[in-house]
Amino acid sequence: MAIYRSISKAVVAALVVVILASCGSSKNIVYFQGADTVNLENSGGLFDARIMPKDQLTIYVMTSNPEASRQFNMATNFSSTGTSVVSGQGSSLQTYLVDNDGNVNVPTLGFVHVQGLTKRECEKKIRDLVRPYLAAEENPYVKVSMTSYHITMIGETGSRIIPVSGERMTIIEALASAGDLTMYGRRDNILLIREDDTGKKSVHRLDISNADILNSPYFYLQQNDVIYVEPNQTLINRTAISNNTLWMSLVSSVISLSTLFVALLKK
Repeated sequence: MAIYRSISKAVVAALVVVILASCGSSKNIVYFQGADTVNLENSGGLFDARIMPKDQLTIYVMTSNPEASRQFNMATNFSSTGTSVVSGQGSSLQTYLVDNDGNVNVPTLGFVHVQGLTKRECEKKIRDLVRPYLAAEENPYVKVSMTSYHITMIGETGSRIIPVSGERMTIIEALASAGDLTMYGRRDNILLIREDDTGKKSVHRLDISNADILNSPYFYLQQNDVIYVEPNQTLINRTAISNNTLWMSLVSSVISLSTLFVALLKK
């Protein structure tokens, strides 16, 4: 009877531990805890991606006179005679690869340094460089777009590369695009790997379970950021138990075979 009582107490104690553990772990699942009290005064300001080496840009110059703007544009359209056609809006513009020095080679203008500029700043710089080549009444229009912006997601979100079409993405948008974290992903210790415009890498830890993530300087992602979501302790323990069970099964099989072999030898 005493043995049964001891077993019952042990079972109850185990259940209490499991319940308490599940209550504690729920705090690591909920996003933006403290959102009603966090100070967001420093979270203002709109984000603009800045051009970096190895980015790909499309640059299009247009004026009221297509002949005047033709000299500043590259195009991939070809006529039936094999000569390239560079005209107005009908052309398919080529992309410019920003070199390691942060320059793009624009027809007629030559090398233009664009590293560190926002899209709007780049448009203004090229527009100012184009003006001396045009008549006073020909007011140039310049359109710059970034075509190689993407984020890499790995870990407890699934592995995928997410293109960024709007030249702006937050850590929350990236996770949503990846299908959100699984229940086994750590919300409080997401790893961000970032490379700056000089090629230097840095790592940062993000906690999206805390509403203060909205104030983080890493809330907005940059080109080529890598996000790694680590597994939580529950998944680690489950994996360890699974591995131990496998080993126990293998050991049990070996013992059974050994016992059978010994029994056969005794006959």
